[in-house]
Amino acid sequence: MSRVVAERQDVIATLAEVFREHGYDGASLSLITEKTGLGKGSLYHFFPRGKEEMAEAVLADIASWFQTHIFDRLNGDDRPAAAVDDMFAAVDGYFRQGRRLCLMGIIAASGAHDRFSVELNRYFVDWRAALAAALGRRGIAEGDRQALAEEVIGGIQGALILARTLDDPEAFGRVLGRLRTRCQPSPN
Repeated sequence: MSRVVAERQDVIATLAEVFREHGYDGASLSLITEKTGLGKGSLYHFFPRGKEEMAEAVLADIASWFQTHIFDRLNGDDRPAAAVDDMFAAVDGYFRQGRRLCLMGIIAASGAHDRFSVELNRYFVDWRAALAAALGRRGIAEGDRQALAEEVIGGIQGALILARTLDDPEAFGRVLGRLRTRCQPSPN
């Protein structure tokens, strides 16, 4: 039975979960119609270019959330320690304490990487730059902040995979705790 959706945005969260669970390549149009409850006509009404446009909309929605809740805060807060701590709390919440995989990471590791390379690159570059800037304001040495930002983002991505693989969501929290500690400046 088809369901009524008033706006394109109403289906984005469901599409995100379909892509998260099945990957871009595994998310067939028939699976998408089944999971969203929308007929093909409705889907093509909202996304005339089909599955690729659906994925673009989902990635844009994720990027927008991270921009608002993490990157802007890291870039603009005059209390960088609070901004970095808030980033870890927001990441923990967004990824449901390690129970939700990163769709950006899933697509980056898939055969669809090249198709969405601009979106993926922007997301990770923006995150790295915002975190490195906040770490600099927090007192991390200039030569260390970029590497530490990469370590933190890579650690978050790896912790999501580890938590999922081991069926141990608490592993995500443990890794986040260690990464948060790494983001504190060394006492002089």
